Amino acid sequence: MKIGSDGAVRGEVRSAGSQRVAHGLFRPETPGLSPWDNFLKDLSALLLVLPEGAAFTHITGARLLGWDLPALPEQVPHFAAVRGNKRPRRPGLICSRLTHETKALTVLDLPVDPPAEILLRSARDMGDLDLAIMVESAVREGHVTDGDIQEVLTSRRPGVRRLRRVWNGRNARSESAGETLLYWFHQVMQIPTQPQVDIYDDQGTFVCRADLLVTGRIDIHEYDGEVHRDKNVHRRDLRRERALANTRYVRRGFALDDLLNHAALLMHELDRVLGRPHKPKRLRAWRALVADSLYSETGRARAMNRWYRSTTPVDWAGTA
Repeated sequence: MKIGSDGAVRGEVRSAGSQRVAHGLFRPETPGLSPWDNFLKDLSALLLVLPEGAAFTHITGARLLGWDLPALPEQVPHFAAVRGNKRPRRPGLICSRLTHETKALTVLDLPVDPPAEILLRSARDMGDLDLAIMVESAVREGHVTDGDIQEVLTSRRPGVRRLRRVWNGRNARSESAGETLLYWFHQVMQIPTQPQVDIYDDQGTFVCRADLLVTGRIDIHEYDGEVHRDKNVHRRDLRRERALANTRYVRRGFALDDLLNHAALLMHELDRVLGRPHKPKRLRAWRALVADSLYSETGRARAMNRWYRSTTPVDWAGTA
């Protein structure tokens, strides 16, 4: 039996007041803590089963770094990178092998893979849209540079092709996950845009900053997420819309449901505004991206099945 500094216990020990973290790993119950604090305590307990030099990576590392994440399933495993052949096999924990020298970060007293490595490992089993949200959030936080990514892209490791594609197509000025999805929708629809454009009225007075401005036009396209339903934010939005009404610009708002479930209507609407013919291949390309992402049932099932197989769970039913 091995006991951690925060009271976590490694071993087949079950007692009142303990909660299970993984097979053979328990820690004191903390029902009064927030989900975030319980997440940190679970990771701290997992250090008891991870070999020395291990670091949290993939979406676990991204979460510790505070990045925006795509629409994750309700239950996802924890991810760690380990050196050598010792890789713990437990349901709910996926370990990948470190094959080269990296220097782990320390975040909230926990070891974390370098940001470029986190993105590469995520690229191996996530869709382009999912990875784009993480990439643009990492850029926004100042955690990764082009030099960091290029160093990773020079290798021939799994995930390089997807990471290169997403990195080259990124919106470096995106300010939220919703803006990332909206920008990529426009890219697939072949509608050139300029992100984060300052808008002024005819008198030269600053009015607002637009999420996307269609290149060569007066059309402002913006993502309207749930935050815009907040009472105070809604009041500010109304004042902003009144100010825009006094300019030559035309604003259109888009919700997540529009992008995911009504893409055909959206494409037809924008094609009419732009005065161009409809091209079904654009819609097919967008639907393929969504289907490959965690924003679709198919994409979530694919990711969860892969993660489930990676944990090599042991079925004890036949041993009783």
